[in-house]
Amino acid sequence: MNLNKFLWVSDEVKDALASNRPVVALESTIISHGMPYPQNVETALLVEKTVREYGAVPATIAIIGGTISVGISAEQIEYLGKKGLAVTKASRRDLPVLLARGEDGATTVATTMIGASLAGVQVFATGGIGGVHRGAEITMDISADLEELSQTDVTVVCAGAKSILDLGLTLEYLETKGVTVIGYGTKELPAFYCRKSGYQVDYRLDTAAEIAAAIHVKETCGLKGGLLVTNPIPEEYAMNEEEMAEQIDKAVAMANELGIKGKEITPFLLDKIKTLTEGRSLAANIKLVLNNAKLGAAIACELCKLK
Repeated sequence: MNLNKFLWVSDEVKDALASNRPVVALESTIISHGMPYPQNVETALLVEKTVREYGAVPATIAIIGGTISVGISAEQIEYLGKKGLAVTKASRRDLPVLLARGEDGATTVATTMIGASLAGVQVFATGGIGGVHRGAEITMDISADLEELSQTDVTVVCAGAKSILDLGLTLEYLETKGVTVIGYGTKELPAFYCRKSGYQVDYRLDTAAEIAAAIHVKETCGLKGGLLVTNPIPEEYAMNEEEMAEQIDKAVAMANELGIKGKEITPFLLDKIKTLTEGRSLAANIKLVLNNAKLGAAIACELCKLK
């Protein structure tokens, strides 16, 4: 079957890739499930603008009408933002049915990696990855993001794993799957809203050029899977670790009481934490995504120099 039926890449992204210019993939779950309209659309467009300002072409990825679309337009971002939670949160398992039915989907980290890889985009900037959920030894609730990192050749730039997760087990899972975890300017895993977690990453690299060199070597040696680059939220926007631990515990307790699990758990917890922190966690979320977009663009630029 012809893949072109299910994959669309914008002319701008195609031209950039063909001429060895830097491209940075961006996800769409943050648009439909991350925050309310119109803030979701404003943030998505600001992230794209930031990528451009730092020298790369943004490629926001979503499923539009049954097609994996790489480099969607501002109008399509507006469409996803207005449709909001009515858009399916699409991970790898959802792709066959959504594409077959001709439906829309907001891509998670895993699905954005798939779309980026199909289009030939090597760098993807997001907020935080999914991981091993608290209590996973009983529920087996482990994000598909981790499995995707082990098999799809896309470097993911993030602010660490979301702090609602079991960060220790998340790192153990990544180690088992052979995923290299890099700290940008740090040896400690950042915890999304917070700069510190108490857990160590595999390597500290201090420049985008060093990270690009590692990506290039990995590609040259034919090593499958992605690299995970963890980038701490800027200090002026970081939240207090003790306060966040307290609010996360409260949100997790609420979720347990209501029996919320599976793909609904992350958006529920993030929304409750936003309420408990009086909106400060959402403001921090936006700042860290912009920070990751800057680093993603810098890495993509350096990577093009090695081609």
